[in-house]
Amino acid sequence: MNSTHLDELKFLLKLQACRNYRAYLTNPSFKSFRAKDKICQNLASDRLVDFSREIVAVKLTPAGQSLLKVSDNTLPISEIERKLLQKIAAAKKIAPSQLKFSKLSAPERDVLLQSFLNRGLIAAETRLKRQKAEVWLTPEGQHCLAELLQQFQHLRQATTTLSPVIKPTETEVLETIQALDQEVNSHNYLPIFHLRQKLQTYLSRDELDEILYQLQRQDQIELRAIVHTQDYSAEQLNAAIQTRSGSPLFFIKVI
Repeated sequence: MNSTHLDELKFLLKLQACRNYRAYLTNPSFKSFRAKDKICQNLASDRLVDFSREIVAVKLTPAGQSLLKVSDNTLPISEIERKLLQKIAAAKKIAPSQLKFSKLSAPERDVLLQSFLNRGLIAAETRLKRQKAEVWLTPEGQHCLAELLQQFQHLRQATTTLSPVIKPTETEVLETIQALDQEVNSHNYLPIFHLRQKLQTYLSRDELDEILYQLQRQDQIELRAIVHTQDYSAEQLNAAIQTRSGSPLFFIKVI
């Protein structure tokens, strides 16, 4: 796997961890990607992601040309729509910013252009939106990652059968919690999904839960419930320890 493909895979995994598999490109999760615009375009060409777009240029389609040939009195469009289509037709190909009318604001113009596009009257060249661009996983992207994860699990299981796994002790788990807290800068309030990801090769979910409960009984840690869930993905929230009270234990605090 070359560096470009590796960056694209990392990007997909970051996006998968976002709420509803979508995020603004200004999200801190994507800060380390130098060519994120190019990554988005590459992944979109493979239909793994999609993103919010803006129109760069428009031109009239045959359907739009046919509409303008109809008598003005019978046109099923407004006068301003007719003038807008005529200006597009005269230019062959034109940027939206060049379509200026005294009684038509830029937002109104964009609404009309989108309407023309939806009705097949114009064709448009688009690009990644320059401001407040959002990117999201497509169903194809979600399926691709699910298959990749399944293949990884099979590979990990095969590797596990070849070499015995040495399970970490309670002390080592506590040290891992402290190290992760420093690494992700969680201020002694470590979300449990970080620990699960770190130790998933060595401990099952139940095994890790039991060690955490044991550390809590020894007054070495506290397990805290989560109240505000909007900042975490469904996968991250699922890593919490479920309780009978209905309040999942999500944070780890070292005492």
